Amino acid sequence: MTHSHHATLLVELLTEELPPKALARLGDAFAEGIAQRLAARDLIDGELSFERHATPRRLAVTINNVRAVAPEKHVREKVLPVSVALDANGQPTAPLAKKLAALGFPDFSVSNLERASDGKAEAFFLRYAAPGATLAEGLQTALDETLAKLPIPKVMTYQRPDGTNVQFVRPVHRLTVLHEDQIVPVSAFGIDADDTTLGHRFLSEGFVQIQHADAYAQTLRDRGHVIAHFADRKNVIRSHLLAHANGDQVVMPDALLDEVTSLVEWPVVYACRFEDEFLQVPQECLILTMQTNQKYFALTDANGKLRSRFLIVSNIETDTPDDIIEGNERVVRPRLADAKFFFEQDKKKPLADRVPLLANVVYHNKLGSALQRVERIEALAGEIAALTGGDVALAKRAARLAKADLLTDMVGEFPELQGTMGTYYARHDGEPEDVALACSEHYQPRFSGDALPATATGTTVALADKLETLVGIWGIGLHPTGEKDPFALRRHALGVLRILIEKQLPVDLVELLRAAYRQFAAIPNVADSTAALYEFFMDRLRGLLRERGYGIGEIDAVLALGPTRLDDIVARLDAVREFAALAEAASLAAANKRISNILKKSEGIAANGADAVVQAALLVESAEKALHAQLEQVTPRVQSQLAQRKYTGALSALAALREPVDTFFNDVMVNAEDPALRANRLALLGALHQQMNCVADISRLAA
Repeated sequence: MTHSHHATLLVELLTEELPPKALARLGDAFAEGIAQRLAARDLIDGELSFERHATPRRLAVTINNVRAVAPEKHVREKVLPVSVALDANGQPTAPLAKKLAALGFPDFSVSNLERASDGKAEAFFLRYAAPGATLAEGLQTALDETLAKLPIPKVMTYQRPDGTNVQFVRPVHRLTVLHEDQIVPVSAFGIDADDTTLGHRFLSEGFVQIQHADAYAQTLRDRGHVIAHFADRKNVIRSHLLAHANGDQVVMPDALLDEVTSLVEWPVVYACRFEDEFLQVPQECLILTMQTNQKYFALTDANGKLRSRFLIVSNIETDTPDDIIEGNERVVRPRLADAKFFFEQDKKKPLADRVPLLANVVYHNKLGSALQRVERIEALAGEIAALTGGDVALAKRAARLAKADLLTDMVGEFPELQGTMGTYYARHDGEPEDVALACSEHYQPRFSGDALPATATGTTVALADKLETLVGIWGIGLHPTGEKDPFALRRHALGVLRILIEKQLPVDLVELLRAAYRQFAAIPNVADSTAALYEFFMDRLRGLLRERGYGIGEIDAVLALGPTRLDDIVARLDAVREFAALAEAASLAAANKRISNILKKSEGIAANGADAVVQAALLVESAEKALHAQLEQVTPRVQSQLAQRKYTGALSALAALREPVDTFFNDVMVNAEDPALRANRLALLGALHQQMNCVADISRLAA
């Protein structure tokens, strides 16, 4: 075949089995690193386009439109300043001859150089056409740089057949590099590139020759029994699992799918079973042990109840899979038996009896034991329940028991089950259902988008748990810095915000923070960080509201008032959005901004108008009389709407003020020479300012 100027390039590195949890990241970094480095060397014709391939034993990339040679580059390079290049008689100097020789142009005459300013002084410039790099040169450099910068979790040192030591994630066996149908002479780890790779360890004939870079994936599939493309292999696994479910639901979290995709080159799904007696164990335990220890996929019925049938993904295709199925069933049985044993043992000791033992567990060396933490959460939960109208006794009982399952065998084996097991054990102990549910619900929301606690008791304990963490950890100086947030304080703050906003709890955030701080009275080294934490919450709130589609101006307008009740924050934002759409909004926002500036400069006049009274007898201009009269009419309507939490109505009522406000600023001199007139006009503006900012600081909407 004739070798074209630009065609598909294949680069494949064949290795021993790569670490499965790192495979997808390694595959992406390998493909992107080579492709982008070739593009940087102008070895790609047109837009960069490539395919990533990654299997348990190979990292590969196929890149489209790769040039055999990069185009010539027209270079303009500064040689020397004229003052150095020429002597007093205008003749070339020795430094000029030396510099031209170093650049590879020893015979270039001064007349062929460009004379121009370099921004500081006159200089000579050399223009020439530099030949482009060959693919072999550019790819060797790109390959070396990419391999050196792969995100390898742990480097392995191994010995090549020639006795040299090599370091890589796993031993490398082959390097396959084709540009169309031609081998590109590059090397890696002492191995020269060729056109041959290996197929599946057991299902292929061994060596597989790749005739053409474009045929790589199909040749491996047809002759090697290998699905090279990671995403394709993952989709095959997903579709085969669903096909074998027989109407059941497959429990297939994305992380498990990725890991299994990284373990097989030719995925085949088989159905297995375990004994029904194990279904007496909480299904979360069985599912987790199957996923964590064996990489199996559990099945549930339409209602989410676990089946005693499960699916495995094998790397072996056979017409007689009985041995494979039996072997996997035999392997999972002791795992399930362990889970059953842990469950039965744990039930023998009530959660309440485990609580005192938390005194032996250190929570933080500056904040005491886990028991002390539980006692703080218990007291705080009682206070929060009282504020929200919840059941104080239930909240305190739930908080008391919520962490006790940390000392159970099951949670010791599977920390992911903390909270979940607490619910099961609390039910077994005969605790009220709300108390049992709170054992798991108090961890919610665990991540962005997670469900909130469903019960009032769970909600109360969730708030207490998160607030205790925030106030305690921040109070000993361990607040987040940059990307570092080891105690997940950002996540805890977002959880508190979501609970207060979405459940519309009528409680004051600052009051909650102060209540949490009071629980640390016995620990003197915890600083009162209420003010700093409030600002931390407001920063998180801005991000949360932006994610929900509110504009920066709308958010700033509402948060500028320093709200501490968040149950109506969304209603205020929606009202601001509707107000901003009114024809009068822009003029009123600009006027409010002007009023704010005037009041800030006027000592002795409260910015909110509360401390100054407008005296009607001192209103002399018709414009100020008209504004005062209109304000007298609008204020009751605004306050009535505000009392009913009808924020849109309150802001809409302000529209009537536009004309008298505009006229006031056109006709009235606020800073009158007469002190009494000036004070009265400032008082009028103060009263106006108070009404205009009753829902939000609308000056933040001004352009």
